[in-house]
Amino acid sequence: MRPDPETAQTAFVDLPVLREHGVSLYLRREDLLFPQLSGNKYRKLKYNLAAARRQGFGRLITFGGAYSNHIHATAAAGRLYGFETLGLIRGDELQGRPLNPTLADARQAGMELVFLSRAAYARRGTPAFQKTCLARYGPAYLLPEGGTNELAIRGCAEILEPADARFDLLCCPVGTGGTLAGLVRGAAPGQRVLGYPALKAAGLRDELSRFIPGENWELSAHSHLGGYGKVTAGLIDFINGFREQTGIALDPVYTGKMLYALLDDVRSGQIAPGSTILAIHTGGLQGNRGMNLELRKKNLPLLQL
Repeated sequence: MRPDPETAQTAFVDLPVLREHGVSLYLRREDLLFPQLSGNKYRKLKYNLAAARRQGFGRLITFGGAYSNHIHATAAAGRLYGFETLGLIRGDELQGRPLNPTLADARQAGMELVFLSRAAYARRGTPAFQKTCLARYGPAYLLPEGGTNELAIRGCAEILEPADARFDLLCCPVGTGGTLAGLVRGAAPGQRVLGYPALKAAGLRDELSRFIPGENWELSAHSHLGGYGKVTAGLIDFINGFREQTGIALDPVYTGKMLYALLDDVRSGQIAPGSTILAIHTGGLQGNRGMNLELRKKNLPLLQL
């Protein structure tokens, strides 16, 4: 990829609840590192794009939902680095409808959008489906949903710097698990890694354990707020209040949920008083525009943009 600064800013978060419990919280601003690629998506794409180029592919194919940060980032990467892009989007009911801001951006960046039935999309990870996909739309470099594979994990491990060994606890949102896996791989001896899932999924830890070895990590049980993309008025109020207090914008799908649950863990003592924490802001702020459309339909508070 084109060389860009790869050392993200780190912000100290000063809130009353943290001071009351003697907890020091720092936020790694991956959202500022490469905003067009949605924070941690830059990390996931970095080595994959290099591999695609090395293997002679000029086209990327990937998968995602209608509000996918990964779809948005892959489209932006294609425009920036000269790849054709095609996104296979969950939900054929979206065909012919006006595009939400995420998909409109992707199309404007040059991505071809193909809408799949939910039954077909459910087969996206099978070798037979991928073979058919490549026969129809290839030749191309195939990126998995969410961008998580071995090369993505390698990139996410680079979120951590040598000086980060001073933190007791590393925290991140969890979707497909690539960022969590990278932090576990890059963690210093004795550090714990705590993941805050954005989705409600039985057996998620067992699934992630297939590619995240070791015992130095765990998952929060209460951060999903009912499921992927589920939001509450309380969460929106928290995100807007956090921005007013700190100047830092959050998204309600990943980082907002993580910090909402993390501060609750501080209040309850789940996170020990005196802890030093590095939490990862994984970006995804582009999705706030589309989320506000949904919040307005439900008569819920809107996110400050």
